[in-house]
Amino acid sequence: MLLEQRVGYGAKPWLAYYPAGVPHQVEVPVRSLVEAFDEATVKYARNRAVVFYGRAIRYEQLRDQADRFAAALADLGVRRGDRVALYLVNSPQFIIAYFGALKAGATVTPISPMYTSVEVRHQLEDSGARVVVCQDILYENVMKSGAAVDHVIVTGIDEYLPLTARLAGAGGLSRRRWGRAGPAQWASRADRSALRWQSLLEKYPPRPPEVRIDPKQDLASLPYTGGTTGQPKGVMLTHYNLLACHLQTRAFWPALQEGQEVSLAYLPFYHIYGQVVVMLGGLLQGGTLILFTTPDLEDILYAMERYGVTLFYGVPTVYELLKEHEKTGRVDWKRLKLLTCGADTLHETTVRDWERRTGCRIHEGYGMTETSGVSHATPLGRIKVGSFGVPIPNVSAGVVSPDSDAWVGVGEVGELILSGPNMMQGYWNRPEETRLALIEIDGERWVRTGDLVSMDEEGYFYFHDRKKDLIKYKGYSVFPKEIEAVLYQHPYVKAAAVVGVDSPKVGQLIKAYVVLQPEARGKVSEQEIQAYCAERLAPYKVPRVVEFRGELPKTDVGKVSRRELREELQEEAM
Repeated sequence: MLLEQRVGYGAKPWLAYYPAGVPHQVEVPVRSLVEAFDEATVKYARNRAVVFYGRAIRYEQLRDQADRFAAALADLGVRRGDRVALYLVNSPQFIIAYFGALKAGATVTPISPMYTSVEVRHQLEDSGARVVVCQDILYENVMKSGAAVDHVIVTGIDEYLPLTARLAGAGGLSRRRWGRAGPAQWASRADRSALRWQSLLEKYPPRPPEVRIDPKQDLASLPYTGGTTGQPKGVMLTHYNLLACHLQTRAFWPALQEGQEVSLAYLPFYHIYGQVVVMLGGLLQGGTLILFTTPDLEDILYAMERYGVTLFYGVPTVYELLKEHEKTGRVDWKRLKLLTCGADTLHETTVRDWERRTGCRIHEGYGMTETSGVSHATPLGRIKVGSFGVPIPNVSAGVVSPDSDAWVGVGEVGELILSGPNMMQGYWNRPEETRLALIEIDGERWVRTGDLVSMDEEGYFYFHDRKKDLIKYKGYSVFPKEIEAVLYQHPYVKAAAVVGVDSPKVGQLIKAYVVLQPEARGKVSEQEIQAYCAERLAPYKVPRVVEFRGELPKTDVGKVSRRELREELQEEAM
């Protein structure tokens, strides 16, 4: 029986639904990201690599700056294998520091700009970063963290803005989310160890050190998991892992032309989606990134038409906001080559409303930090609502029992496991967690994702929930996502989240947190929400408790954070 089930996944039924021109396998050369970047900067030297609030930076300029930064790092003592932390918003500095660090042989560890000094300390100390490059407005957090690093390099958004934007005070772009601090403000708080970004680039020539990189062994990036289910962990990704994911993803979209595409780069680069799909995906192919520090809807909609954007990478919260925006209809969305969504569950109501508003369909994808960003995508023009698509080339996927390595049947719910050249090497300094995540079945290494999914007979995969979010009520297994999907269908529900509340009598009670539409607040009761669910769900799935909120806690990429809600419950119980 187990062999028959393995054949169901091993036969890769999804290959029959690959679009024309998509190969089943992609050859991944053993080369570093540095080599791939340098090749693109030579081939497309005069092309615009980045447009940052009106300022264009060509590929040859980007390489010059990265080479200078690499030389500076080498002189500061950074050697092959050292970690360089990037505590930056999306900006040219992030890109330059990223490739400059790689050229110096270092590993980049990006830190969320939303992190507090306590969270910054954890990542700096856990990663062992020797150098941190930070935004001027975030410098104080680095100092408060108390983490021991060799050097802090400080930079400001203004340094790469066009003159008109600088004279206008950056057009308010910094103030909209990050506040604003000039060099004098951070310098007044800085100690003598702080270094100026521009001073370093002016001091050093564009001659990076000669470093031998082993693409399959040397780590290029050490991103940290979002902590939605526990303490953030460093995910070890080699040059080969990241290059493989880039090539696999590109092969799945053969309509995209090298050197021709223009994409919006508002998704945060510290997150694996923005880093690999948007940043690497654009720059290693000679494309142009229209770069934003934050996802301001006015800026996004203006840039769509102004720069002839051809690719749009989104997340559910952005689509939800855009579908209601008054200016969304001014954009010719049908002109785009690709419209995708990832990072979180895309609710059917959002899909339906988006199609009604724009006439376009959204192609979903799936990936994790542990998969270098992508493992699944929806075949172009063959969407199944509710499915996050099929495995991309070179990826093997299967579903096993959450409690063992036994395969479950096609159509049954179990834990998603994945294998391919883009899978992580393990968790940084976490041997036990690495052992649990990386398993071997029939001589093949797989990553346990912790996600509960199912696969249909055509090889399309469907997300049911995180394994750690599963609720056990009187012996029944309850998926929070299923209840949330029903709640989102309610005409007066704007947002919802469901968690389990520990109960000695039933195991876990089901609690729903609900955000109502503004016009319905104070007019819809807990009982009405429960009655609505009772008409659409089995009795044991109906929330026993409903709490109305003005908003729900979210991670820094817009996911509703069930972990924070559970932590609140634990604190209340103490």
